[in-house]
Amino acid sequence: MGTQVGVISDTHGLLRPEAIEALKASDLILHAGDIGKPEVLEGLRAIAPVIAVRGNNDREAWAELIPERETVEVEKVAVHILHIGQELKLGSQTANVRVVITGHSHKPRLEEQGGILFLNPGSAGPRRFKLPISVAHLHIDGTEVRAQIVELAV
Repeated sequence: MGTQVGVISDTHGLLRPEAIEALKASDLILHAGDIGKPEVLEGLRAIAPVIAVRGNNDREAWAELIPERETVEVEKVAVHILHIGQELKLGSQTANVRVVITGHSHKPRLEEQGGILFLNPGSAGPRRFKLPISVAHLHIDGTEVRAQIVELAV
């Protein structure tokens, strides 16, 4: 069966109906920061449980309880989430990590390096430059991992 994980980032306070539609089959949603306002997380929680990290623009009081990075176990796969990929420090705490999820750049990225899948879902919030509006699907089945970027028609 597996677990369907929805991945979203850089909403900057905007939860688009297209993003909700793209994530509606998710068993779990991971938000990689720059949430913008707590209503975004509430909207996502109406779909599935949410694990979020704080982005560099999440500075208000509501965001203080949100961690800057998080490692979660989905089935048998360790997934590490942080907002700014350049701040990633792989070490003893991330030794078993199979997937790294980041945001910040607004550029979708799906790349495998050294046995680790690096996934940036891109931005689902306000459009920046000519970058696409997107989210991602991460499918985890035991130790098997598949991911795809989903560009939203907005």
